Amino acid sequence: SIGWSPLGYTTMVPVPDQAFGNFFEGDCYVVLYTHSSPDNTGENGSSNSMDVHYWIGNSSSQDEQGAAAILVTQLDEFLGGSPVQHREVQAAESSKFRSYFRNGLIYKKGGVDSGFRHVESNVYKILRLLHIKGRKHVTATEVEVSWSSFNSGDVFLLDMGKVIVQWNGPQSNRSEKLKAMLLAQDVRDRERGGRAQIGVVEGGDEEDSPELMKIMRAVLGQRSGKLKEAEPDDTPDRHQQTANIRLYNVSDESGKLVVQEVAMQPLTQDLLHSTDCYIVDQGGSSVLVWKGKEASIEERRSALGRAVGFIKAKNYSSSTNVEVMAEGGESAMFKHLFISWTEKGQTKGLGNVYTTGKIAKVEQVKFDVMELHARPELAAQQRMVDDASGQIWRIEDLELRELHPSSFGQFYGGDCYLVLYTYKRASKLQYILYMWQGRHATQDEITSCAYQAVAMDNKYSGVPVQVRVVMGKEPRHFLAIFKGKLIIFEGGTGRAGVTNPGPGARLFQVRGTHEMNTRATEVPARSSSLNTNDVFLLKTDHTIYLWYGKGCSGDEREMAKAVADVLSRQDKQVVMEGQEPAEFWVALGGKAPYACDKRLQKEETPHSPRLFECSNQTGRFRMTEVEDLTQEDLDQDDVMLLDTWEEIFLWIGRSANEYETKEACNSALEYLRTHPAGRDPDTPIISVKQGYEPLTFTGWFNAWDPQKWSVSRSGTPAITARGKTGCTATNGTGSPRTGEYLGPELLINKSPNELPKGVDPNRREDYLSDVDLENLLGCSRSGFQRLPRWRQNDLKKKAGLF
Repeated sequence: SIGWSPLGYTTMVPVPDQAFGNFFEGDCYVVLYTHSSPDNTGENGSSNSMDVHYWIGNSSSQDEQGAAAILVTQLDEFLGGSPVQHREVQAAESSKFRSYFRNGLIYKKGGVDSGFRHVESNVYKILRLLHIKGRKHVTATEVEVSWSSFNSGDVFLLDMGKVIVQWNGPQSNRSEKLKAMLLAQDVRDRERGGRAQIGVVEGGDEEDSPELMKIMRAVLGQRSGKLKEAEPDDTPDRHQQTANIRLYNVSDESGKLVVQEVAMQPLTQDLLHSTDCYIVDQGGSSVLVWKGKEASIEERRSALGRAVGFIKAKNYSSSTNVEVMAEGGESAMFKHLFISWTEKGQTKGLGNVYTTGKIAKVEQVKFDVMELHARPELAAQQRMVDDASGQIWRIEDLELRELHPSSFGQFYGGDCYLVLYTYKRASKLQYILYMWQGRHATQDEITSCAYQAVAMDNKYSGVPVQVRVVMGKEPRHFLAIFKGKLIIFEGGTGRAGVTNPGPGARLFQVRGTHEMNTRATEVPARSSSLNTNDVFLLKTDHTIYLWYGKGCSGDEREMAKAVADVLSRQDKQVVMEGQEPAEFWVALGGKAPYACDKRLQKEETPHSPRLFECSNQTGRFRMTEVEDLTQEDLDQDDVMLLDTWEEIFLWIGRSANEYETKEACNSALEYLRTHPAGRDPDTPIISVKQGYEPLTFTGWFNAWDPQKWSVSRSGTPAITARGKTGCTATNGTGSPRTGEYLGPELLINKSPNELPKGVDPNRREDYLSDVDLENLLGCSRSGFQRLPRWRQNDLKKKAGLF
């Protein structure tokens, strides 16, 4: 994402990468987010889609808010009217906005008087107290540095520059503690170049951390009296389902704004006419504006302002969510408000929308890389130029080792890399510095990567734009550098002389339609990893099989051929789904079911799958949407709802609240009953337990790892579908691990005779839950098992499990 802060009335000042996620309460911001959909086409068929958010700080002035709205409108016009516009208010941001900042939002007091200055990574003159709130997406609010700011139910970060102390309230839960630690690590790595120390104090056992408490008391003084009681975790979700859906027509034909109600739910698509603009009111929880492609320029230009005026006229809360979108670029949320949705006469792209506008012009010219950050919307739409150059280093023994160009584009999950992309702007060299972090890299390597990035930045006098890239979340402009030949190995290392795990067959899932959006991701070499929607490369000792799923396109096949040539010079053999030779299945350990639902074979689906975190703790059904769904978004402490339109899946995490679990079916029924599109009440509802997901569920996720939550299986039915007689949840296809998992405190830094009876001191990791193992070792159980023994021992030593 690219962010700006309005300065004065007409300019926007770029926010440095190190400051992303930090918002001054006295300012307004504009955030542009570009992304590709999972099938490499946007919701309207384009290769990417865009969302523009303008964020309003609680202490910002009316002039600043007005300037932000004007700048958003100007940016929207420059982009041909294609982005979806969102209005965000501090502490009431949409789940989509929060999802961009996975480690959390930080609200800072005051504002920026004269624009953003470059954030120096070695500045330690800091003293602040951050109040952490939230479970799925956290926020950190700067509060008074005093014991009076603490309470027993939340987590607080005392940030002193060189030292960050995390204080966990006695009533805070594991998820909150984990999210706070990720935020603390993010501050350390991005703002301090990895050079700050992090300590943790358990508020209920402060005497166990005497040195850290000494530091806290030196800053805060001696605490007197009891801590304040826990505060409610969150306010009622503004995005919950509501039955009070109304559609309004907006017109200015008479010379003044006229808003007229057209219909109540259920809404149908034929109510929308291209010559007009419309407002959909979700009972005050959100307001969505739809701009017809033949509406007047003035009507489209004033759409955002009209939405804000509508909120005021209705006396709705000033924090009411607002979305503005153009015909042909509707969001998934908007489409779900209608009983059915079809793309009228549309095949690819925006069809005949704005054929003579800005977008059409942009597509006919070659993108100049010097405008990559000055005009980031072009970087999202166009390919990177091929006359630039680059260098890549791998972190080895905490130092940089430059790679030979022959290995460019090959990234291993056990490593960290720096990628320096060099180009010219007005005859002057410019740089983009990417920090790629492998999922299985050690914490020392990740910290060293951040430290080396700071050193590299200093070497080039602070000129490089720094971008942190997490494995599996590579941005499109990063993919574009490697011209469709990016290969991501799940584990192992690219270091010379090191034997990587997984000899024999290796399987890669290829997604992408051209050189600028293609990557090959290693998945477990099992038949169950296949997906009929994609192309897979199966590398054996003698052959590379190119497996073409029935749902893949010709472009995807061509890109897979290019990746296969990079992966190996071995003989290539094309295999069509359904015509596999016996050797193919033998290499995968035998034929087994995989995701082959016919719906996955469709090039376009009328409704994108949506994932929600569900909660009934307030006594009524509430949902929070999770954007850009991945397997990692499935939290074992939650109940998740996956809506594929034709089916509703309830995914029940292993540690989900008992009340939520019991009420999951009722919640799904309520979701269907109150759905604004008037959904069929007999839509199948399927309850799934963590670790026992059916292929009809996993097929909607990219690179699903069936071993991520390894449990023993005994053959109990995996799912139960509800027809017209109700629904039930089952325990999955087997019982959980024999015996109970042990807490980390019973295993870490213990001598063999101090361990609980029956524990193998050489296999302590086997007695940890999947979540505790991943928190301690930094990788999933399956990922840990795939690492070479030396790396396993290294991780165990650093975690105190050796």
